[in-house]
Amino acid sequence: MFEAHPVRPVNLPRRQVLKAGAALLTLLVTPVGYAQSAARILAVRVWPSRDYTRITLEGVESLKYSSQIVKNPERLVVDLEGVEFNSVLQSLPDKISEADPYIKLIRAGRNRPGVVRLVVELKNEISPQIFSLPPAGSYGPRLVLDLYPNEPIDPLLALIEKKSPEDAVIGGTAPSAKPAGTEDASRSGRDNSRALSDKNRSARPANQDLRLITIALDPGHGGEDPGAIGSRGTYEKTVTLEIGRRLKAKIDAEPNMRAMLTRDADFFVPLGQRVEKARRVQADLFVSIHADAFIRPDARGSSVFVLSDRGATSTAARWLANKENAADLIGGVNLGVKDSHLAKTLLDLSQTATLNDSMKVARAVLGELGNINQLHKGEVEQASFAVLKAPDIPSMLVETAFISNPDEEKRLTDDSYQDKMADAMLLGIKRYFAKNPPLTRNKLALKD
Repeated sequence: MFEAHPVRPVNLPRRQVLKAGAALLTLLVTPVGYAQSAARILAVRVWPSRDYTRITLEGVESLKYSSQIVKNPERLVVDLEGVEFNSVLQSLPDKISEADPYIKLIRAGRNRPGVVRLVVELKNEISPQIFSLPPAGSYGPRLVLDLYPNEPIDPLLALIEKKSPEDAVIGGTAPSAKPAGTEDASRSGRDNSRALSDKNRSARPANQDLRLITIALDPGHGGEDPGAIGSRGTYEKTVTLEIGRRLKAKIDAEPNMRAMLTRDADFFVPLGQRVEKARRVQADLFVSIHADAFIRPDARGSSVFVLSDRGATSTAARWLANKENAADLIGGVNLGVKDSHLAKTLLDLSQTATLNDSMKVARAVLGELGNINQLHKGEVEQASFAVLKAPDIPSMLVETAFISNPDEEKRLTDDSYQDKMADAMLLGIKRYFAKNPPLTRNKLALKD
């Protein structure tokens, strides 16, 4: 018969005992091997806008997911498989603004072992697009949740801020109206002789109707795509939006002109959709606004580009076009959505007249930019920019300055310089339309 001996207690430090207890608890609640294999979320970002709201989850590796829409109340439920619930995911509810057009709130938490559940409570019914993106630019793999309204936002609504067409110069000359291209010498700083010359150039027969000129302004980049970043930390997407807003205000102040922004906030718009928005409002001109960088910080000056169907006019122009055309990869495009009409539009480059008009307006704008900034080159350059490929709209891309140049980056953040840049572009646009008035339409561009 065995004699029982008392077990001697082992005197372990309190910290070691607690650590051992925590390890045992982890084993009890965590599947074997899960802690080592769980994917980690690095960042979550939310981009609300009137067009749609985007939620981006960036991970160390590609994320596996499933999703469903739940009714009464309206919710989007997304289950992330094999994901670690960490402080990054925990912060997601705090990123939702009350002003978000589509999201009421977000809940995030562990649903079951190895699964994190996101519940997006919605303000209205939506048409979600959920897709994965491979690493691009400075980003790792991303899962994108795009929440679109069931009825897409019509870009024509962006023109409501302008006076109704009946109040503008349509079907005759209003007493307060002046033709596009007429110079105000006191505002522009030009002398009276030049103002008079421009006015004479814009003279029209008394029986010729003036119609509202619609200009699509395209602030480059946005949302997930910051564009170029200056040494002071200035984002290109911020500069382009500020200049675009200033230019829109100046165009809308003209009695026979109105402007539409392809984006009016910090969100991403794919290159093809930018073109499609301009075509939807039957724009007479498309102006893409940028402030790009080059591989050398001493590169400086303003430039204007138009589309080339024969290759780039310089190595720098080709490099820049390739960089801008990569915006869809960085900003994140759902390749699962196909638009055959748009694809046909982007590939149709046979409109020689459109290319000629693009060159005319680009030269007019470049001439005005030379009065406020050094020009990178004294002539309009050409390259295959995807955003300039509308076959029926004269289009140009304006590089306001090089954000990679410390001196020019400082100027680009200055309110006065942004205003001068907008003024210069407006003057060039008006000079072009003074010599090339748009054809009269039977009906205004208010519907297809």
